[in-house]
Amino acid sequence: MRDCLLSPSIVQPGWHASMRLRFARDGDTTRLVERRHEGPLRVQKALYPEGPGVCHAVLVHPPGGVAGGDVLDIGVQAGPGARTLLTSPGAAKWYRANGRPARQQVRLDALSGASIEWLPQETILYDGADVTLEHEVDLGLDATYIGSEILCFGRAASGERFTRGALRQRTRIRHGGRLVWHEQGRLAGGAALDSPLALGGRHVCATLVGVGRPAPAALLASLRAGDAALGVTQLKSVFVARYLCDDSEAARHAMARVWTALRPHLLGLEARAPRIWNT
Repeated sequence: MRDCLLSPSIVQPGWHASMRLRFARDGDTTRLVERRHEGPLRVQKALYPEGPGVCHAVLVHPPGGVAGGDVLDIGVQAGPGARTLLTSPGAAKWYRANGRPARQQVRLDALSGASIEWLPQETILYDGADVTLEHEVDLGLDATYIGSEILCFGRAASGERFTRGALRQRTRIRHGGRLVWHEQGRLAGGAALDSPLALGGRHVCATLVGVGRPAPAALLASLRAGDAALGVTQLKSVFVARYLCDDSEAARHAMARVWTALRPHLLGLEARAPRIWNT
């Protein structure tokens, strides 16, 4: 693993890594039919913990962390009727930038009748990280999507706070060619995070977005009743859940609870957590 604490004058050139995955329906089975990569991004193998209809894939970034100047470029396509769930083996670590911003670009395309679940484990932003996260989703009219993220500003376990650095984000979701969700913003380290317009002094924020059949009022009420810190909203075809706290484990539990309730409604499938989440 490269040392993220090197001075700018001796930092190695950033790594550019790309991954392209394509899933296709073959009878009752979703298969990973195309897998291309350059640089340090891998998928070990297709997994079927809940039967052949849903293909699980674990995206691995072998260096274990993202340093200043690194770029991760991920593209996933689910063909007609294909169903895939993508996750990661552990937390993503974004190291101190040393004057060189890092970037992740994700593009997800679900064609007619397909579904994509994008459920990586938490993202940890080290103090001094300078990160851009871009997330684009394009869904066919009857395609569905569930995506979540957990952002941890600083390493709370070691007493580190996010006193400097920045996170820039942009998320756009199109459904049937129509833009249904567009969110962008910038969070700077330090006192700005304490503003009520930012995180209100919290250090962990989590978001889950689902696109498809609107969730019924009873489901929304059940989620709201279970945790006062959890906010849920249904906006036409877009479901959004938000959670603020100071503990990544609490955020994981909150997002897992939302996913467990929403998945059967949107996909008609029981929520069975990937085994990698328990390791």
